[in-house]
Amino acid sequence: MRNMIHKSKIMFTRILKINFENNNSVFLWGPRKTGKSFFLRQLFTESTSFDFLKSDVLFRFSKNPSLLRQELLYLESSGRLIQPIILDEVQKIPSILDEVHWMIENKKWQFILCGSSPRKLKRGHANLLGGRAWRFEMFPLVTAEIPGFDLLTALNRGLIPSHYNEKHYRRSLKSYVNDYLKEEIMSEGLVRNLSGFARFLDSVGYSHGEMVNFLNISRDCGVDAKTVKAYYQILVDTMLGVFIDPFTKKSGRQIIMSTPKFYLFDVGIAGHLLKREILEERGDVFGRAFEHFILMELLAYRSYSEKDFKITYWRTKDGTEVDFVLDEGKIAIEVKGGRNIDSSSLRPLRVFSEEYSPEKTILVNNETMPRLIDRVELTPWRIFLSNLWTGKII
Repeated sequence: MRNMIHKSKIMFTRILKINFENNNSVFLWGPRKTGKSFFLRQLFTESTSFDFLKSDVLFRFSKNPSLLRQELLYLESSGRLIQPIILDEVQKIPSILDEVHWMIENKKWQFILCGSSPRKLKRGHANLLGGRAWRFEMFPLVTAEIPGFDLLTALNRGLIPSHYNEKHYRRSLKSYVNDYLKEEIMSEGLVRNLSGFARFLDSVGYSHGEMVNFLNISRDCGVDAKTVKAYYQILVDTMLGVFIDPFTKKSGRQIIMSTPKFYLFDVGIAGHLLKREILEERGDVFGRAFEHFILMELLAYRSYSEKDFKITYWRTKDGTEVDFVLDEGKIAIEVKGGRNIDSSSLRPLRVFSEEYSPEKTILVNNETMPRLIDRVELTPWRIFLSNLWTGKII
C-alpha cells in the first residue's frame, strides 16, 4: 500500500508498506520528523488513535495505563472502535505495553505502536510483546519517493520531508539539532552532561563517514572514551545513526577488521554539523556527502524491501578501500562523485575482485552514460538507484 504525502509544492509517494496478517500488530520506528505520524493518519484515516506527544494525554495514561484498556473497551461496546489502534510516541509510556499485550491476547485487537526511539523501552525492560508485533522502520525520503529529485537540494537540505521542501532549511536543521538531538535526548534522561554531548555531536560531524577513533573523539569533546562509546550507542538506539562494520572474510591480505565507520541518519543533519554548503557537484566535500547519500538509499531499500543483507566496507592495511560490500561479498560498490572516471578509480574494485570474486562490481558515479570496463560496471547514480529500487541490484 502506498501513501501520498503532500508538503508544500511537492507530493511524496512513500514506499513503506505496512501489512497485517494473522491478527498481528506492528511497531513503526523512525527518527523524528521522518513522517511517521502523517503517514499513519493518511493510511488509516478512521483508526482510533492516541498521541502521547500531547502533554495531557501523556499525563493521563502515565498516571494510570489501565485507562487505555478501559477506554477502548467502552469504544468497542459503543461500536466506535476502529482498528488498527494507533499509539503514537509509545516509548514515552513503556508500562502501557503490558495493557497492549493483554488486549492483543484477549481481545485480538491490532495495534500500530509508533515511536522515535525503542531505546527507552529496551532499557526499561518494557514488554515488547514477545513477537506479537512486527517491526517496520521509516527512513527519510529516498529518490524513488520524490518527483523531480534534485541532488544538490538533497545534499544541502537533507531528506527529512519538511526540510527538503523548506526554503529556510538552515533554520530547520539548526532547530532539529538544538531542540531534538540535544534537549530532547537530555530530557529523556539519556545523557546527563549536555555540554559534553553537544561537543560530541560536533566531533561526530567532523569524523562522519570515517573509521571511528574513540580516543580522538574523547579528547575533542572532553569526555572519556567509554562515555563516547555510550554516546554513539545512544545515536544508534534512537535511530539517529548507524555503524557500518568492516568486511571480515579471510583472504591473503591484512585487513583492518575491528574499526567501524559511523554515519548519521540524514545527509542534511550531517551537513549542518559539518557547517558545509555544497554549491556544485564536484570536489571532496561533495564526494563525501554523495557517498553518504548512496548509503542512505541502500539502508532504506534493505528495510523497505525486507531483504536481510549485510552492508559493510572493505579496507586493506595499505589503505585500499571499497565503500560498500553487500551480502557477504557478493556485491562490491565504490562511490565516486566525479563526472570523468579514469582507470585509477577502478583499482579498489579490481583488488577486491582478485581476492573475493564478487558477482557484481559497481562504480556509482556522476557521469551521464553507463560503461563497462574489465567487468566493473560504471553506473550513473540515477540509473543505479533506479535499478536498486526495482530489485535489479540485489
